[in-house]
Amino acid sequence: MDLSPFETDNSLSCRLTSEIPDVCRTEDCCLGIDEAGRGPVLGPMVYGICFCPVSKKQELKESKVADSKTLTEAERENLFQKLDEARSYVGWALQILSPNTISTSMLQRTKYNLNALSHDTAIGLVQYALDSGVQLKEVFVDTVGPAEKYEEKLSKLFPGIDVTVRPKADSLFPVVSAASICAKVARDRIVKGWAFTEDLGEVDTDYGSGYPNDPKTKAWLLKYLDPVFGYPQFVRFSWSTARTLMDSKGVTVHWEDDDEDGEKSAQRQNNKSMLAYFSAGGNEQKPAQQTHRFFSERRLKSLAAL
Repeated sequence: MDLSPFETDNSLSCRLTSEIPDVCRTEDCCLGIDEAGRGPVLGPMVYGICFCPVSKKQELKESKVADSKTLTEAERENLFQKLDEARSYVGWALQILSPNTISTSMLQRTKYNLNALSHDTAIGLVQYALDSGVQLKEVFVDTVGPAEKYEEKLSKLFPGIDVTVRPKADSLFPVVSAASICAKVARDRIVKGWAFTEDLGEVDTDYGSGYPNDPKTKAWLLKYLDPVFGYPQFVRFSWSTARTLMDSKGVTVHWEDDDEDGEKSAQRQNNKSMLAYFSAGGNEQKPAQQTHRFFSERRLKSLAAL
C-alpha cells in the first residue's frame, strides 16, 4: 500500500486504489464498505471498499478475515498481506479523509455533518468501482445512521444492485470485514507515520488511541495547544473535546458587532483594533520582531498601510 499520494499533502483528502482484477470485469461481484477512525479526535478517517467475484466468496471467508476491531495490529497486517496476495480476484479502494477536511466540512457555513460526509464518501467509492468496470451485483455496507433509510438511499442510487445495509456488517459479511481491514491498516500506518508540517520540534507521538476519552490523548491535546493558533492539522478541531480545550485554554478573541465602530469596540474591550496595526505614515522604522511560525510558514508579511 503506497501512502505517498496522501503523505505529499496530508491536509487534503486522497483516494488510493489497487489494480482492478480482470475477473472482476467479467464476473458478477460483491463489494463491502466500512470505515476506520470515525470517532478519534486525532488523525484521518479512512473509508474502504473491497470487492471480489461472487464465486470467490467462500475463498474470502476461508482467509479468516474478521472485523478489524477484534484483531491485533499484527493480525490485521497479516490479513492485508493475504488480501494483497489474492490480487488476481480481490480489489480494494480507500478514501482518506484528512482531519482538516473533516473539520472544515463540519464547520462550514452550510452544515455538512459526519453522517452526510460518510454517506457521500461511500457512494463515491461504489461509483468508482462501477466506473472502473467492476460488475457489481451485491453491495454490503456497515450502516451509518438508520440502516433501513441508508439501504433505501443506496438502492435508489444504484438500481440493479442488491444492497444490504446492516449494523456490525463487518462481523457479518467477510467482504465488509476485508474492507474494514484495508481501512484500518491504512489509518494505522498514516497515524504512526504522520508528518507534522507545523514547526513543533520533536513531537511526542505517545498520543494514545486518539479517542477523546483516552487520558493520553487528552494530555497530548493539552501539550500541543497553541493559545493563539490552536492545533496542528493532525487534530480534528471540530470535535467537542478540542473545541472545549481551545475555549478554556486559548486566547479570547472579541469579534466586533457589524454595526459597532471597530475602534470604539476595541477600546471598550481594552483591546487593539485591527486598524491599530497599520501606521498612519507607513515610514516609521520599528524594531525587528520575530514572526510567528503561522505567518512565516504561509509566507505572509506585515503591511504598513492599507
